[in-house]
Amino acid sequence: MGLRTKTALVIAGTAAIVAALIGLLVHQLTAEDQRKNAGRAADARLVAAVSAYSSGIDSGALVNPPDLPAALRRTVTDRPVRATCLQNTGGSGAPVLWAATRSGHDLLVIRRSYAPQARALADLDRVLVGSGASVTALGCVLGVVAAAGAGRRITASADTAQRIADGDLTDRVRPKGKDEIARLGAAVNTMADALSARLEAERQVTADIAHELRTPVAGLVTAVGLLPPGRPAELVSGGVDTLRTLVENVLEVARLDVPGVERAQHEKILPSTLAHRAVALTGGDVEVTVHHETPVSTDPRRVERILANLLTNARLHGAPPVTLEVDGAAIRVHDNGAGFPADLLTHGPQRFRTGARERGAGIGLGLTIVTGQARVLNIKVTYENPAGGGALATVRLTPEHA
Repeated sequence: MGLRTKTALVIAGTAAIVAALIGLLVHQLTAEDQRKNAGRAADARLVAAVSAYSSGIDSGALVNPPDLPAALRRTVTDRPVRATCLQNTGGSGAPVLWAATRSGHDLLVIRRSYAPQARALADLDRVLVGSGASVTALGCVLGVVAAAGAGRRITASADTAQRIADGDLTDRVRPKGKDEIARLGAAVNTMADALSARLEAERQVTADIAHELRTPVAGLVTAVGLLPPGRPAELVSGGVDTLRTLVENVLEVARLDVPGVERAQHEKILPSTLAHRAVALTGGDVEVTVHHETPVSTDPRRVERILANLLTNARLHGAPPVTLEVDGAAIRVHDNGAGFPADLLTHGPQRFRTGARERGAGIGLGLTIVTGQARVLNIKVTYENPAGGGALATVRLTPEHA
């Protein structure tokens, strides 16, 4: 049950309870007032009847009626008082109001139908029930309206927070008013500003370090070329190549982190062409299988970069055989290793983190670049551990006709 529904039900329930309490109070006060007024009128009539009976005049009062309620009979028999009694006959019979007193050895009684007062009270009850239902319905409507307004504002803040979490650090909540929901929106904006500033500082530091390393790395590459052939030169050359690749990857991640810097150049191409190009870039024994394919509109260089990184990741952290399958507009990279770590499946790739020891060594930039390039291309890359074992990464391209 959502917040809107809960708020509407609370307001409607409160309105119904208040309407019921007010209705009961009005009913009780009205019934008591009717009873008192009818009793006073019957008592006045009884006083006149006693005076007329004492003078020998026919007053219209009943003398010693046999159907006088027993409780009223005992009251006026035991003491010389005037008393009234409202008798509910039950069933379809109308209630009767009795007024009695003792005059000598006789009981003088006034008997009046209480049906008009009962009908008036029933009419009042119907009006109260109708009014209560109307107030409850109005409260329900107002509750829905109020809850919808608050719900829209909370949903807008939640959606903005989700977009910020997905990487859109420029999005902000537009708070209205000064209530708690507005404070929540302001807090989300403050969080986004702080997060954006921190990520920008980290990106800038990373880019600056990579830029600073570029010159000495280039010098190392040149110096390696001057070394005499031999095992020491091969070791140094391998380390320098690794360092150069790392610097270039860090610079690429820094560029991909800045929105709008990298732009895709789309063209029509077959997925199988992209698959074979990626295999040629990375080398190694990779089997390419084409089930069926659909022409896609994409940036070939960026897709090749994505596939090359996925193939490299499969070789480094998985186990052979590594296969690449083309199925429509989707390209799948599968290895037979221990599978992707749970953190990667839950939170996605994270830079400087491979996620699990069984996936081998590394600093996690390869899949980070995959994520960044996919964001530039506006495509989706998913990761899973299939039931048959291994790790499966799927690149879903955009069909040319879409």
